[in-house]
Amino acid sequence: MTTTGAPRDGGQDRDELTATQAALAAEHAAVYGYGVVGGRIGAGRRTEARAAYDAHRSRRDALSRAVRDLGGTPQAAAAGYALPFPVPDAGAAVRLAAELEDRVSAVYADLVRAAGGAHRKEAAAALREAAVRAVRWRGSGVAFPGLVERAAAPAPSGTPGADSDAL
Repeated sequence: MTTTGAPRDGGQDRDELTATQAALAAEHAAVYGYGVVGGRIGAGRRTEARAAYDAHRSRRDALSRAVRDLGGTPQAAAAGYALPFPVPDAGAAVRLAAELEDRVSAVYADLVRAAGGAHRKEAAAALREAAVRAVRWRGSGVAFPGLVERAAAPAPSGTPGADSDAL
């Protein structure tokens, strides 16, 4: 991840710039991924895919401006991105869309943690939007969007497991 350019104040701004660059990279990948989704999705969900594509393009453009505001140089999109799995049909396109939203949610959770003020509020809104889109694509949600990797981690020995009703 590139943080070209000196951030305004050092420490906190460097963390915010790094997290903003990561969110920008995720949005570049989401825009690419939705191009694949749009090519495979069924007619009944094409409008939904187009709306998500447009939302990610808008977020990408806003993040490019935010990187510049933080004193960095926005990283460019790659020429292509490796997909997490083959997308031969509409069902796989729906799974890809949900996966894209999960990945975007994760980087926005990091940005919420690193940012302050208006940037934090905007990152929280982006996290919420991505989580809602993921639920629409998948048909179900997770307790803490953007933090799914923690939900998948095994419980340490001697602590209640997933099937325990203890908090």
